[in-house]
Amino acid sequence: MIRNVIRWVSSIFGQLSKEQRMKTIGIIGGLTWHSTVDYYRILNETVAERLGGANSAKILMYSVNFAEIKALTFSQDWKAIGEMVGGIAKRLETAGADCILLGANTMHYIAGDVQAAISIPIIHIAETTAEAIVQQQIKTVALLGTVYTMEMGFYQEKLSARGIDTIIPDDEDRAFINHAIYEEMGIGQFLPATKERFLQIIEKMVAAGAQGIIMGCTEIPMLLRGETCEVPLFDTGSIHAVAAVDFALT
Repeated sequence: MIRNVIRWVSSIFGQLSKEQRMKTIGIIGGLTWHSTVDYYRILNETVAERLGGANSAKILMYSVNFAEIKALTFSQDWKAIGEMVGGIAKRLETAGADCILLGANTMHYIAGDVQAAISIPIIHIAETTAEAIVQQQIKTVALLGTVYTMEMGFYQEKLSARGIDTIIPDDEDRAFINHAIYEEMGIGQFLPATKERFLQIIEKMVAAGAQGIIMGCTEIPMLLRGETCEVPLFDTGSIHAVAAVDFALT
């Protein structure tokens, strides 16, 4: 009797279209909202490309006040950030999300704390980026992002696990990148002079042996949009969003 019920349920599920089986993506955005707009666009564009017609992604989003997160980050109160973001993730899970995206690279420092608060998976931005790097058979990359992303090791740990070596800019360049992220791009300013300096830093990283560049802040691709480089530029936000669609459609 039980086996018959299982077969019946399986047969019904097997008849469902990909559209009907699509999982719901939970995203914690506002980190900043500028890049969250890109996440929303990429998630929906990717689903539309995969399924065609009028299909779009099933998304539950909670957008934080970035000023609160920024203040806690600058004071390095990661416990408070972890509790706040973990609580939000739990609310998204309760509302029906099947996975969680943290819409910023730096916030993955507390990904383990957030994962401990929920029973659905976090799709980790560094893991998805590492997979994209492996697919291009690259062994050494430069990591650009906030000082927390560049210096705290959580990104390098995920990359090293896939056999990827990581180099980062020098002290002066790291300070410049961090300031540009928080005081310019974080408030929607994408300045030509800043773009030029970023391109110079990338050239230095390539000269130092980088075979690829991780744009490890989701605002950096917005600054460098339309630019080309002699080595691959890895757009972490885009890679992250596409990985979420992969999850949602399997």
